[in-house]
Amino acid sequence: MVTDGRNGAREQVVAANRAPLDWLNFLLGNVKDGLGPFLAIFLMSSQHWDSGSIGIVLTISGVATAVARGPFGALVDAVRWKRTLIALGVLAVAIATVTMALIPTFWPVAIAQMFTGVADAIFPSAVAAISLGIVGRTMFTRRVGRNEAYNHAGNVVTAIVAGIAGYLIDPSAVLWIVAGLAIACIFATYAVNANAIDHDVARGADDGDQQKNEPSGLKVLLENRALLLFTTAITLFHFANAAMLPLVGEKLSQGHQQASTLFMASCIIVAQIVMIPMAMLVGRKADDWGRKPIFLVGFAVLPIRGVLYTLTDDPYALIAIQLLDGVGAGIFGALFFIVVADLTKGTGHYNLAQGASGSCWGLGAALSNGVAGFIVNAFGFSAAFLFLSACALAAALLFWLGVPETRDMAIKATPETAEPLPSTAIAGA
Repeated sequence: MVTDGRNGAREQVVAANRAPLDWLNFLLGNVKDGLGPFLAIFLMSSQHWDSGSIGIVLTISGVATAVARGPFGALVDAVRWKRTLIALGVLAVAIATVTMALIPTFWPVAIAQMFTGVADAIFPSAVAAISLGIVGRTMFTRRVGRNEAYNHAGNVVTAIVAGIAGYLIDPSAVLWIVAGLAIACIFATYAVNANAIDHDVARGADDGDQQKNEPSGLKVLLENRALLLFTTAITLFHFANAAMLPLVGEKLSQGHQQASTLFMASCIIVAQIVMIPMAMLVGRKADDWGRKPIFLVGFAVLPIRGVLYTLTDDPYALIAIQLLDGVGAGIFGALFFIVVADLTKGTGHYNLAQGASGSCWGLGAALSNGVAGFIVNAFGFSAAFLFLSACALAAALLFWLGVPETRDMAIKATPETAEPLPSTAIAGA
């Protein structure tokens, strides 16, 4: 009866925080993902930057994210003010985007991109930790799918508004839109009930076999072969993926300057619309089907997408190819958090592992923009897309051959031991 009471209390706490988490993810989708491709168009079409310079400032943001993700992951594990971390991050994004709109020269943009990149390092770990700490491990897969679906829905709204504003007003309008949405995101962050977060569960310290609530040594992460291989595979994946959409935006802006923001908005919208059902599919079926078969589909579509980009310059065909991006990114965005949670169960270092892994693939993504920009300058767009496709194929092969199925690692714990409920949350339920 005690167990039934605790489970009932948890269901009430989860239900009370469902809408706040939905709004947080919706608005964060606008803030953390709504800028990059439109920034490339703004700098090329309005400010007449070259591809190499655009690649450099995008690389600065990516490197800053990569460097900061590990430390911020450890910080999220350690602190109980996770909501404030998110609020500080979105405030930094707001200030940076306004700076880029007002002073669109190289060094102000580069510095603003650095702050944006550092802020972006906060969001994935903090949101995943808050979600895990509220819903517990047995409901985490479905909550992650819901998080990603709302995140992609936010991207769709931003793309529509930014595309229209860029066409009717100016390409810089998207910067002001993102700044405004960042301020709104602060209010959504504090709507989540801090007392509902179990901070032991949030850092992956739960272990149904050992009743372990203290963090293990960091050595356990370094000796986790599956985690290391997974990190290597996703680093290659993001190196191949990160530059593709900005390159498409630059390609579109060369021949369709006035309509380039509309075309870019369309590219983002069609991909994000596909990502929503893919994220929900992961949330509903990853526990039944396993993680690896679904993840392999996400890896496989990326090299195909890169090759298809070389076959046409027609903007409508390029937009159609973006449907494949929706499949790959929709799967990846949800399964990454789930697989890392599987591989770190019981260690107490979930967010550190997530941040460290994110640092690696963030570095790969950052290098992607710089390398691809210089390949375009030297050899053209097709050469850059083919190079990225080859890297994507290597990533798919490594994941297929080297990373095991992780589902069984997550289901050893029982609901009673894996999902303790904070006493403050019980009292308020």
